[in-house]
Formats: sequence, structure tokens, C-alpha cells
Amino acid sequence: MMSFDQLGDLAGKMAPMFVMLNADGQIERVGPTLQKLRPDQDWTGQPFLDVFDLRRPRSIRNMADLLGNAGVKLHMQFRDEPQTGLKGVLAPLPNGRGAFVNLSFGISVLDAVRDYDLTSADFSGTDLTIEMLYLVEAKSAAMEASRQLNLRLQGAKIAAEEQAFTDTLTGLKNRRAMDHILGRMISTGRDFSLMQVDLDFFKAVNDTMGHAAGDAVLQKVASIMVDCTRNVDTIARVGGDEFVLIIDGLVDRAQLDNIASRLITRLEEPIPFGGQMCQISASIGTVLSPASVSIDAAQLLNEADVALYAAKRAGRACHYFYEPGMDSEDIDEAAEDVSPDTFSSQADTRRSSGNTISDAEQRSNG
Repeated sequence: MMSFDQLGDLAGKMAPMFVMLNADGQIERVGPTLQKLRPDQDWTGQPFLDVFDLRRPRSIRNMADLLGNAGVKLHMQFRDEPQTGLKGVLAPLPNGRGAFVNLSFGISVLDAVRDYDLTSADFSGTDLTIEMLYLVEAKSAAMEASRQLNLRLQGAKIAAEEQAFTDTLTGLKNRRAMDHILGRMISTGRDFSLMQVDLDFFKAVNDTMGHAAGDAVLQKVASIMVDCTRNVDTIARVGGDEFVLIIDGLVDRAQLDNIASRLITRLEEPIPFGGQMCQISASIGTVLSPASVSIDAAQLLNEADVALYAAKRAGRACHYFYEPGMDSEDIDEAAEDVSPDTFSSQADTRRSSGNTISDAEQRSNG
């Protein structure tokens, strides 16, 4: 007849989570994987029911009850932490020598693998747990790959949307972005103002110094506009030398006039390029859009445009607010060919009238 040790050696290869009990219900030997779960525990001689808490069947109180439930699925857990859930089946040994209990983790296998750092060597070679673990690992890898792919796609989508809303030369918003933001501002009923800015004498720079100089001027203009506005405001390049500024939450004429005056003053500063100085200015038309007044985007843009060309007809380098009754007809497009020398004379005259504002004053005005 096979001894306990011989049976234990054989069972350790076939069922590494076995428990062998003597006739009194005390543990004689456990399998290597079960030993790994409690490496510091002295198993020999411990009553089975002191080590394991039988959850089902609940009627089991002693060894006789265990033997009476031979072949029935047992649900149990360790009494100490971690209280890993286990399932088992008991088979009586011949001649009343005790019982053999074969245990498994059941659905707790993933927790067990994590808690005890188990590997395939800790399971029987025919145990389906190994295949399940491979499937879980494959699923986890696939889900992680899918998550990473989704993140890349989301990043690419955001980048594409950002590119679609950005003027590539200046880095400002483009007309499409401006239309979107303007529509949102109107729909949310916010106070805001809209400035149409047209560069004066920019055509002369392009004609006399070339398009490279023109591009450099536009990039400098963009930088100046960013400096003269707040983070909550929107700056968009909507044409070759045309810009729209959406000033969020501000409809105060004095503060808006300060912003426009400061912007014109900064734009009149000579811009160096290729050893020469590029000289421009700007005309600005502003329309107010208080939340209490219902108006559509096309009307706002048209009114700002009317005010802009009123500023141009007034001699350029000027800022005008839209007023009802302004006439947008008979705009002298030929004025675009005014020379920088004429501009210098106009700018000197305007400066002598004190139409400037300091950086500190602008910040205090918002």
C-alpha cells in the first residue's frame, strides 16, 4: 500500500494544491503551490478547519462532516490574510486513513497570481488555468495596444483640428476658427467686441521689398497683437493683411480705444528686415456686441468693416467705432498705394496729438 509520503510525492506532480488529512482531520502534507501561498506556515498537524474557513456547505463542523461531503464542491477561504478564495473536492483515503483534498483558485486565480507571484510552474500541466492566463495576458496586451492606438488617434485628431483652425504663417487662428468662435460667443449671449484690423502700407512693403519681407512683417504683427491682448481674446488672420480681434467680455469704449491706440502705436514701430526698415500702420474698426442685443455674425463683421473703412477714409492709422448711419460705399481702394513717406507725415501728425497709451495703462484697463 502506498504511504503518505509516496502519495504526496505523486500528488505534488499532478495536483500541486492538494491537502492530505489524517483520520482526525489534521493536515499531514500539502502540495508545493499551496505551500508557496503560506511559505512560513507550519502545516503539519494543523486542523484543516482551523486553516480554512468553509463557506459552503455550511454544515461542515468536523472531519466526519468533511467525509460526509466527499465528492461535493467545497467553497472555502484562508482564515488569515489575504483571504484568498478556494474551491476543492474531497476524496476519502482507503481504510479510513483520512482524506485527500484537491484545491483550485476558481475565479480567484487572477488575484492569486497577482498576490502570490505565481507562474505556470505552479499549476498542473493539464490545468486550463494556464490557457486562461495566456488569454487574459493576450487580452490585456490587446486592450493596452488599443488604448495606446486610441490615444495616438485622439492626439492626431486634436492636431488635425488645431491645424485646420490655425494660420500656418503667423500661428494665429484662421477665418474658419474665427467663424466658429464668433458663432459660439453669439450663441452663449456674452458681452464682447469685434475689431477689424487692416494693415496700412503693407502693399508697399510687398512691392518694394518682396514677399519674404511681407511674411516677416505679418509674423511680427501677429506677435504684437498677442502682446496687446489677453489670453481670453481671439486673434485671427482672415486675409492677406486683414485681422479680426474678438475681445471677450469687454464693451467699454474707453478701454477698447486704449487697446486700439496701443496696437496702432506698436505697429508703427519700424520692423527690420534684411538691413532695411519696414514701415506700416493699421486702421481699426470696432463694433460692440453687448449680451442684451441680438445680432448675427455677418452683421457684426459688416459693421466692423464699415467702421474700418471710415478709419481709412479719415487718413489711416485711426480707430473708429461703428455708428448707425455710417456709409460703407465709395471706399477708395486706390488709397492702398499710399507711400510710406505719406504715412510718416500722417503718423507724425497723429503722434503730436498725443494718441498713444503706455503698457502700464493698458494693463490697468484690462
